[in-house]
Amino acid sequence: MTKLEQVSSNRVSTGTLTKYAFESTSLGGLKTNVNVFVPFTNKPASPVPVLFYLAGLTCNEDTGAQKGGLFNKAGEEGLALVLPDTSPRGAGIEGEDDDWDFGTGAGFYLNATADKWKKHYNMYDLVVEEIPKVLKEADLGLDFDKVSIMGHSMGGHGALTLYLKNLDKYTSASAFAPACNPSRTPWGTKAFQNYLLTRTRSSPPSEWTPYDASHLLSSIDAPKGSLRMLVDTGSADDFLKKGQLEPDALKEAAKASGRGEDEVQIRLQDGYDHSYYFISTFSPEHIAFHAKHLKA
Repeated sequence: MTKLEQVSSNRVSTGTLTKYAFESTSLGGLKTNVNVFVPFTNKPASPVPVLFYLAGLTCNEDTGAQKGGLFNKAGEEGLALVLPDTSPRGAGIEGEDDDWDFGTGAGFYLNATADKWKKHYNMYDLVVEEIPKVLKEADLGLDFDKVSIMGHSMGGHGALTLYLKNLDKYTSASAFAPACNPSRTPWGTKAFQNYLLTRTRSSPPSEWTPYDASHLLSSIDAPKGSLRMLVDTGSADDFLKKGQLEPDALKEAAKASGRGEDEVQIRLQDGYDHSYYFISTFSPEHIAFHAKHLKA
C-alpha cells in the first residue's frame, strides 16, 4: 500500500483542498504531488464523483488550483477535484531542464518508450492507473466509478487522449485550448521525437498517433451517441495563431467519425487568449458539463 504524506491542507469554498505527496512507481520511484479537493456534502457516507484537472506546459499541481476558479462550482455540484503535477521532478536526466516546452513541466501525459526517458516519464500510467489506486487505498471518500477529466493546453491534450483511450474509465472530457493534433504540430513533434522510440516511417509515425486526439477520434470504435466532449479555444490565443492547437483538425475528426455536437462540442470563444483569465471565465461551465454526466 502506497503511503500518502499530507503536505498541506486549506479550507476553500465548500470543502477542503489537501496536497499529498507519495513515491510513484510510474515515475521510477520519484516523489510526486497531487492536490485533492473534497467538498462537504449532506451525505457524508456517500462517496463523491471525481473530476481530474490536467495542467499545461511549465505548470504543476498548484496552477489550476490557484488560478482556475474551479472550487466554487465543484463544491456546488458536489464533485471532488484531483490535480496532479505535469511531469516527474528531479529525475536528473540530461537535458530535461533545457527548454520550457520539454522535460520538467512537460510530461505530455504519455508513457515514454525511448531509453533515456522511459524509467521516469510515464505520466499516462500515473494519471490513469496509479493516482486512482493510491487515492482509493487512502479512502478519501471519492467514487472512482464516476470519473471525468479536463485540462488546459498540454493538459487539454492529455484530457482528450486519456478519455478517448479509456472510455470505460472516464464519463466525459473537456479541454481549454488543447493541443488537438500534436503529431503534426511543433510542441507535439518535439515531445514525441524525444520521448517515444520511433521506428515506423509513416507520416505521422504510428507510435505517435495513440497520443493524438484527432487521430484517436477519427477512428474511434464507440457506439454513436456515447461520447461526451467539450472543447473551448480563444480566438485571440497566440498559440492558435502559431498553429500549435489545431481545433479544426479535431472538428474534421469528429466529422469523419460521424459525431455531432451532441457528442463533441468544439467552440471558439471570441477575444479570449491562452491564459487563466480565459479558463476561470469558462471553468464553471465545464464543471457543470461534467456534473451533468457524472450525476446522470
